[in-house]
Amino acid sequence: MTSHEGNLMSVPRTVGVNLAGFIESPEFGGTPYRIGADGRPYVPVGDGGIVLGVQLGDGVFDHVGDHLAPGVTLMHPDQGARHALTSFSCAGNEVVVRGGAAAGAVGRVLGKRGEAGRVIVVFPSGVLTRLAPGDPVMVRSHGQGSVVPSGAAAGGVVMVNADPALLERVGIEFGDQVGVPVRGVVDSRVVGNGMGRPVEQWDVDLTLTAATADRWGMAGLRLGDLVAVENLDVRHNIGFRRGWITVGVVVHGGSPQPGHGPGLMPVLCGPADAFDLRRQPDSHRGVTVDRLEF
Repeated sequence: MTSHEGNLMSVPRTVGVNLAGFIESPEFGGTPYRIGADGRPYVPVGDGGIVLGVQLGDGVFDHVGDHLAPGVTLMHPDQGARHALTSFSCAGNEVVVRGGAAAGAVGRVLGKRGEAGRVIVVFPSGVLTRLAPGDPVMVRSHGQGSVVPSGAAAGGVVMVNADPALLERVGIEFGDQVGVPVRGVVDSRVVGNGMGRPVEQWDVDLTLTAATADRWGMAGLRLGDLVAVENLDVRHNIGFRRGWITVGVVVHGGSPQPGHGPGLMPVLCGPADAFDLRRQPDSHRGVTVDRLEF
């Protein structure tokens, strides 16, 4: 890597859009059960809504639950507005509670999930117990459409789903290559749910379990970590492409469902030779509470 002179402040800035959202309440269909990879039914505790006791930095397999995310998930009752809320929201965006007992509290977007569309928001300690399903919030969205500085852009690297300032705070450097500290690197063979979907509206699930994570160097994987996936191209619909790298943020925990697991929301994608991946299996710090800067 020859230089890190690129600065995100030197590239054109995106416009902001204020988005309406509402704190989600978990929903079930006609049965409370899902079927795990072992063929047994289970109740997906913690899949959506206000999740208590799960924090950034926790291990992705530390808790009994399904797709556990730290904080809350947002939705909108109008499906078109919900798609826009999911598509425009970016990691690091400010979120302001506009009603209820926690009115005025400020959080930050961590990531997003697929299906009908969910935005995952982290709040400072003490806010979650004052929130209620249905409370209105406003997301000050910006970042979608951002471009990287000229050196990395020449290598074909694109940025998605992230406030550029947050990427700088987690130690990503832009120069002739993009320097990225990561917990580790996995191959696209472990990607399950999310394949074929638009990256602005979905994360990808890494089909890892507590028993298989060590095989891929992911035994210490935590919420907020940065992970690189080889041979994955997310610039359009998410899919396999040999020689390409996708870097993402771990936004939710594991799942008993086959084809599901810890969720990775992509933030960077490009040819492998455009990246300088700095593996930190034991010392990695990705998106943390202090780096979100409430």
